[in-house]
Amino acid sequence: MRSSTVWLPVLVVLAVAATAVAAGEATSEKGFVPLCNGKDLTGWEGNPDFWSVKDGTICGQTTKEKPTKGNTFLIWRAGTLEDFELRVSFRIQSGNSGVQYRSQDRGNWVVSGYQAEVCNQGGKAGFLYHEKGRKSLARVGEKVVIDAAGKPNVVGSVGDAKKIAATFKSGDWNHYRIIARGNHVVHYLNDVQTIDLVDNDEKGRAMSGILALQIHAGAPMVVEFKDLRLKRFEK
Repeated sequence: MRSSTVWLPVLVVLAVAATAVAAGEATSEKGFVPLCNGKDLTGWEGNPDFWSVKDGTICGQTTKEKPTKGNTFLIWRAGTLEDFELRVSFRIQSGNSGVQYRSQDRGNWVVSGYQAEVCNQGGKAGFLYHEKGRKSLARVGEKVVIDAAGKPNVVGSVGDAKKIAATFKSGDWNHYRIIARGNHVVHYLNDVQTIDLVDNDEKGRAMSGILALQIHAGAPMVVEFKDLRLKRFEK
């Protein structure tokens, strides 16, 4: 009896430690490369009327005096994305923005393709949109399979949409994890999964493409991005 009493606390400690290690591995920064130097827009390209770096963050801003007539993008020019995990923090008060990935450059800082929604609204931030394409692909809480004809089909759930929305920090920094492997895409917002998508539409999907940040046309707005890190997966 004495021996088992001694070993029980030890086993509990080991189990807790193993759990902590597993959790640490899930959010490890190993293999991630920063995409912005925090000083200027080296490696990025966009309309200088709207994009700058302030206090270590990428800032996109429109004003009444300098509006954008259409959606405009800051494009990362240092490479393209295939299978990857992207981590980025954002803060936005009003307006609309997004993180474009595996996207296509249409010229004049216009981009089309997958977009992780950025806005100051829980339940909307975190969904998946196809800019200049198939439009809404997966809303917050949805597990979606797009068929070969390009039709999105909700096949399940990644969680209760209202509970996911409650984890959003209005007016504050929120943290995206975007993971793409083959035709499978998932979004996490503040470490809570928001969508799961399998895209079987060979004509409409993209397996590789550029990374970009969006300013949406409309009323004056400010959006900020920081701590952009990319990890590429080997195929």
